[in-house]
Amino acid sequence: MAHSHHHCHCDSCGCGHHEHHHEHEHGSLRGQLVLIVVTALLLAVAVYIEKTFQLATWQLLLLYLVPYLLIGRETLHEAAEGLMHGDAFNEHFLMAVATVGALCIGFLPGAETQFPEAVFVMLFFQVGELFEGYAEGKSRDSIAHLMDIRPDVATVERDGRQTTVNPTDVRVGETIVVKPGDKVPLDGIIIEGCTSLNTVALTGESVPRDAGEGDEVVSGCINLSGVVKVRTTKSFDESTASKIIELVEHAGERKSRSETFIRRFARIYTPVVVLAAVVLAVLPPLFSGDFMTAFPTWLYRALMFLVVSCPCALVISVPLTFFGGLGGASRRGILIKGANFIDALSHVSTVVMDKTGTLTRGQFAVEAVHPDTCDEHHLLHLAAHVEHYSTHPIGAALRDAFPDESTDGCRVTDVEEIAGQGIRARVGDNVVCVGGTRLMESVGAQWHECDHVGTIIHVAIDGDYAGHIIINDQVKPDSAQAIRQLREQGVMRLVMLTGDRHEVAHHVAQQLGITEYHAGLMPADKVECMNQIIDAKAEKECVAFVGDGINDAPVLARADVGIAMGGLGSDAAIEAADVVLMDDRPSKLATAIAIARRTVGIARQNVWLAIGIKAAVLVLAAIGCATMWMAVFADVGVTVLAVLNAMRALR
Repeated sequence: MAHSHHHCHCDSCGCGHHEHHHEHEHGSLRGQLVLIVVTALLLAVAVYIEKTFQLATWQLLLLYLVPYLLIGRETLHEAAEGLMHGDAFNEHFLMAVATVGALCIGFLPGAETQFPEAVFVMLFFQVGELFEGYAEGKSRDSIAHLMDIRPDVATVERDGRQTTVNPTDVRVGETIVVKPGDKVPLDGIIIEGCTSLNTVALTGESVPRDAGEGDEVVSGCINLSGVVKVRTTKSFDESTASKIIELVEHAGERKSRSETFIRRFARIYTPVVVLAAVVLAVLPPLFSGDFMTAFPTWLYRALMFLVVSCPCALVISVPLTFFGGLGGASRRGILIKGANFIDALSHVSTVVMDKTGTLTRGQFAVEAVHPDTCDEHHLLHLAAHVEHYSTHPIGAALRDAFPDESTDGCRVTDVEEIAGQGIRARVGDNVVCVGGTRLMESVGAQWHECDHVGTIIHVAIDGDYAGHIIINDQVKPDSAQAIRQLREQGVMRLVMLTGDRHEVAHHVAQQLGITEYHAGLMPADKVECMNQIIDAKAEKECVAFVGDGINDAPVLARADVGIAMGGLGSDAAIEAADVVLMDDRPSKLATAIAIARRTVGIARQNVWLAIGIKAAVLVLAAIGCATMWMAVFADVGVTVLAVLNAMRALR
């Protein structure tokens, strides 16, 4: 775990600015709301004055310019900036042209003045922007809950005194003090004290990790028991917590297919619309015989056409939907590295899984005890004694099954490990041998076969066969449920790959209801298998690979969607995977696919909603049945509806 920080290639934005940015965001939303209310009041006053007093057109213009400039200042500024940078056709530009046109139209002979409309278009546009800002803040917050791992303060020892500072101010090599209950603010090495650390926020593993002098600690963990002093090895921006947060914050930048489609669409669409509007304003009056009388009417229609055609609803709501999906997933402990992977996840038709550590726990446990001459308890008790000093995972499994062996007063002496065979030791007055069949044969014990699948440990007492213990890697409790859910979601093909023996693979596959599995594979064989599976799939479909990441990096990278389990422990996984399931539960995979499908569905609804309503009002505008108010609804109203719909993706 200690080394999971160097390789994040994101353009670092320095996560220290995040807090200020957040406050600024809230402030600007409040400011925007105040602006909208004030403008609405001024607009009402202006309309009242216009109705009550007889004013000249230019006086009216001055009257309406006050609310117009108040609310439209920023939009006009953005439009001008766009023009300077050669990015003329943005929504701000369309709004500016339409409203300035509406302000000027009244000066043409025989035309109606459109001042209130112009102000209203701007006002409503800002309402739309307010919604968008709020929704974006919301989806940021839903990602920000991950920021629970972001430490707010660090206690530094300087000149013998402890001071509390912002973690960004701590330099590499300084000593920080972490008290029980504090978050570890920066990566470093413990130089004094010992404690246990809760890494749940980072890895989802709920078992606390013990750490003492000389051990590395990573930022984002919570210190549980003791006060420790830590010498920092990384600056705040380089620390693990910042890296993970950055990973999430940059997720929005990887565009999904539908999103890039919309960007391309807007680039072609906007100039076409502007041209169409110009044609609409100029051609009909030319053919009408009396240009000056007809021109104002058609100019007004053209301006409406512009307002309606602005593609905000699309450009805003689709990325927002994906952003919401990313946020909703991260709430469930699923890190998706970009909108494009939400797209891919929603098309998954084949799921390939690694066995050990993904479907199984990767830890051995005693599954059955078959005694021959003594009772089960006694057999386990002896085996656990003999294996007490063994470093092998099997020894650990036996000790876990019989934890209280230190209290029963048995003396264990003359322990000798026989390489490749097992362990012989003296327990009290008996010589006990624990190991494989070769060890049994060498002491002359009559061992016999067992029909259970797993690792079989034989026990002999003074050369007589006493029975055997079956040890197995445990299947995770929700693996079977995960397989079932994937099937229900219509994932056609489920494949299990493992380096384990055939009979073990068969046993696990049977337990979980997997029909297709490949056993005895080396890492290179896994990639080979993966290639065959990818070659066999249909055009639009995607293949997902799920692994626990340690040796699965090449396969993760090869899949359309690489999914790492509890993968924050392993660098290679974070690097190679596109989706990281923060805890070790395979059923999260089904959740991830469900979230992705829902998100893509909502994005689709938004596209059709926006295009449908706009098309209708465009037709009305061109034939002169629409009013500026309808035009504004078609633009901003649809945007607001689409944004509200996009917010559903958060849940």
